Amino acid sequence: MSLPILVAMVVVGIAAVVAAVHLSGGSARARLSGADQALQRFATDFPDVTANAVFLTEDGDTAFLQLDNGAVGIVHGLGDKFLTRIVSSADVADVTARDDRIVSLRLRDFTWKGGDFRFADGEAAGAVMAAVSGKSDAYGAREKA
Repeated sequence: MSLPILVAMVVVGIAAVVAAVHLSGGSARARLSGADQALQRFATDFPDVTANAVFLTEDGDTAFLQLDNGAVGIVHGLGDKFLTRIVSSADVADVTARDDRIVSLRLRDFTWKGGDFRFADGEAAGAVMAAVSGKSDAYGAREKA
C-alpha cells in the first residue's frame, strides 16, 4: 500500500472517530438551568451541608452557594459533568474583581485552580467576592435557597 493512501485512511479514520464522539453527545457541556438544579447537584455530593443563597454565573457554568458553616460551595460544569467543591477562605490563593461583574478566583487546590466568573450584575459578584474572601457579613444575598 502506498504512503499517501495510508495517510488518507488514517486522517479519514480519525475524523470519523471525532465525528462519532461529537454526534453521540461527547462534546456536550454541562450547564445549570437555575438555582434549584445547583442546590440539587450540590446536595448529591454533600447531603449534610445546607446552603442559604445561590449565585449563578451569567453563562450558567458555575454556581456559588453560601453555606451555613461560613464556607462556599461551588458547582462548576466541567465537560459534560459537574465538579463540586466546598471552599473556605484558607483554600483561596487569590480573589480579585476584574470589573464590577467579573470575579477572578484562584484556589490552592491543584485539581482545579479556579477561573474567571462573570455574573449578571455587580451585586452578585460582590457577594461572591465577600464569601470566598471570608467576609460573609458583607453578603447581599439576592437569591435565597
